[in-house]
Amino acid sequence: MKKIFLLILGLFVFVTTVHAEELTTGAKSAILIEASTGEVLYEYNADEALAPASMTKIMTLLLTMEAIEKGQIGLQDNVTVSERASSMGGSQVFLEPNSQYTLDEIIKAVCIASGNDAAVVLAEAIGGSVENFVTLMNKRAKELGLTATNFVNVYGLDAEGHLSSARDMAIMGRELIKHELILQYSSIYEDYLQKKDGTSLWMVNTNKLVRFFQGVDGLKTGFTGNAGYCLTATGKWKGMRLISVVMGEETGDNRTKDTTALLNYGKSTYKINTIIEKDKPLGTVDIELGEKLESEIILETDVTDLVKINDAEKKYSYDLELDKVKAPVKRGDKVGTIKIKIDDTVTDTLDVTVKENIEKCSLWTTIKRIFKAFVLSSH
Repeated sequence: MKKIFLLILGLFVFVTTVHAEELTTGAKSAILIEASTGEVLYEYNADEALAPASMTKIMTLLLTMEAIEKGQIGLQDNVTVSERASSMGGSQVFLEPNSQYTLDEIIKAVCIASGNDAAVVLAEAIGGSVENFVTLMNKRAKELGLTATNFVNVYGLDAEGHLSSARDMAIMGRELIKHELILQYSSIYEDYLQKKDGTSLWMVNTNKLVRFFQGVDGLKTGFTGNAGYCLTATGKWKGMRLISVVMGEETGDNRTKDTTALLNYGKSTYKINTIIEKDKPLGTVDIELGEKLESEIILETDVTDLVKINDAEKKYSYDLELDKVKAPVKRGDKVGTIKIKIDDTVTDTLDVTVKENIEKCSLWTTIKRIFKAFVLSSH
């Protein structure tokens, strides 16, 4: 009986292993991560440095989103198409030299049509020149801890030394989707670019999964002769966001098949438990010398736990430790810590902040408080 049990167990392990290997049957490299935790759910040769093709534009878009967030440029600002941008080869949206478009239109052209010319427009608008922008790309790559990535251009055409890896692309993708605005662009399946000569260009998303795989809303395809077919994809199911990367596929169909297998595996095997939602009031903290004497405290990000769907339920709790806080204080300032517990074991310690900015109290407020305290004490 024991031998039969062991035989069945061995067969189960074999089948499970084969299934895992078959998630990506044609990719040179692949990875699947859960976005909120960054946890790797599947990987195959994920650290090999390979040509990333137009997935390069994930970094181009990341720097663009960060520039928007910093107020360096706005979506409705006009950007000018240089001769260099208009002469780009490969995938393009045929931008006319010296014409102007809004930043919004150019981002859309990159996200939907993967326009190399549009990518150069972004680089020149934000970095001042393509060369300077490439320097910024490599600097940001180092800040993100990417180990296999080196950029030579902003669009992804094959070039010596222009490399990345599936793991690095997943990290870049995870950073990019923190700017939720990008998903409004990458989820568009088709749209028109209104050209300055009065014509319009029909743009169809190179990532067909945004139309044919419910829940997928990004992120970026790639193809060159050297890189093969590549795709960084993302989607959200029941509160869980996944990011998959495949590189070096021989055909577009293989790219789609392997990406679909990765995402189906992730959403059918795992789920996200939200322990604490961002902006949820967790209590109050006293504010010394503030216009208000207390403020609700919050976390600025969700606290989540990734679990397998069939795992036993876990017990979640937390402990707060608050600092002595003196005004002025603004949202984002640390006013204490929260210890997250899973099954009574501390798994993480995070900073908490105030829900609103609180200025130092004025002289008039101070006088009113003193008067009120005097009146109360006299009764």
